[in-house]
Amino acid sequence: MSRTRTPPRLSAWRDRLDARALGVYAALPVPLRTRARRLGYAFLPILQCGLAAGLAWFIALDLLGHPAPFFAPIAAAIALGTGMGKRVRRGIELVLGVVVGVGLGDLLIAQIGSGPWQIAVVVVLAMSAAVFLDRGALVGTQAASSAILVATLLPPGSAGGYERMIDAAVGGAVALTAMALMPVHPLRRARREAASLLGVASSVLAEVAEGLDRRDSDLIRSALQDARDTQPAVDAIAEQLAGARELVRISPFYRRRRPEEVTLTGVLNPLDNGIRNIRVLARRAIVAVDDRVDVPPALSSLVAGLAEAVELLTRRVAADSDAPTDAEVHRALRAVASRAKRELVTGSGLTETVMLAQIRSILVDMMQVAGLSKISALATLPPTVRTPAVEPELMEEWPDSADRPTSGLPPLRATRASMARYDGRTTSS
Repeated sequence: MSRTRTPPRLSAWRDRLDARALGVYAALPVPLRTRARRLGYAFLPILQCGLAAGLAWFIALDLLGHPAPFFAPIAAAIALGTGMGKRVRRGIELVLGVVVGVGLGDLLIAQIGSGPWQIAVVVVLAMSAAVFLDRGALVGTQAASSAILVATLLPPGSAGGYERMIDAAVGGAVALTAMALMPVHPLRRARREAASLLGVASSVLAEVAEGLDRRDSDLIRSALQDARDTQPAVDAIAEQLAGARELVRISPFYRRRRPEEVTLTGVLNPLDNGIRNIRVLARRAIVAVDDRVDVPPALSSLVAGLAEAVELLTRRVAADSDAPTDAEVHRALRAVASRAKRELVTGSGLTETVMLAQIRSILVDMMQVAGLSKISALATLPPTVRTPAVEPELMEEWPDSADRPTSGLPPLRATRASMARYDGRTTSS
């Protein structure tokens, strides 16, 4: 099992470097490595911005004949940006903001003149109109800056104001064209960062299991901090998938990738939930060690088995050449789930019970990341109550207990009937 936690933002391009370049990178001081990683991640969007800005200037200046059409390259660069979020939305907001700001500014300044209070009035009205038309933050700020430009530099009533609107539209159109014809690969980045997050999850689980066996709470605390540090990467994946959602709609090269975008979007929520549940498990494991609780060895072994299964899932999501199949990943997770029985904590206290509950929750989350529905994931877990909402696939023999499920339930019952019963309960609640 790999115990190295790769920074999520490095994994998107690390394997493109040869061994020598990676060695040079590893020898750099940490601050330089951080900056190099940030530049490598953003270089392709930066190149895209530069080409789009140059093309927008050429169209507005040489083809349309506008003198100094600075709004065209500015609009193209801002619309694209270096992030991988909703770039189409950003371009539309920018163009709308310029149109509102220049239009209102030109109309009002021609009537009331230019000065401190006039600028204040124009900015308030332009931003109010922009916010009324659209909730985007960029619309309001761009409307304000455009109105200020008209109030201070452009003669009221001249053709300059209308040309600026056209220049902004040119920049936005060029940005959309660049997105469609020169796409940066947000789906690949999202997939690799999701795999990197799963790698972190696997390592954290492995260290929690080791910390329980060695009664080393400091080791678990270090793992917990690594799990907490993943939240920015989760947010980055959400941003990239938002950009991918737009890209598959406008790019002829990416329309066939729509199913992949839908799959990755469906993975994000259970992945986020799984990381959060791992943090809770790690915190409870720290409590167990600090309170000198005798955690059953079978429970720490279950955590270690879950770590190994998540490692397989990591390789599957990364789509490596030697990645396991979906069936192998499902088999590994189901094997762990079959061991997550209430007997593991019989006679134990609250801490062990909470840990078992968290392990079961993590299993459900990771099975959903692996492609199972929530109903199917829940059905893999041994029952812990008399009337489980989802009938389990396999009915285990329990010691006599008031909570023991009634006998006679057939195996392999994650069926339409149980799904309908589960849906009915969640709807009524």
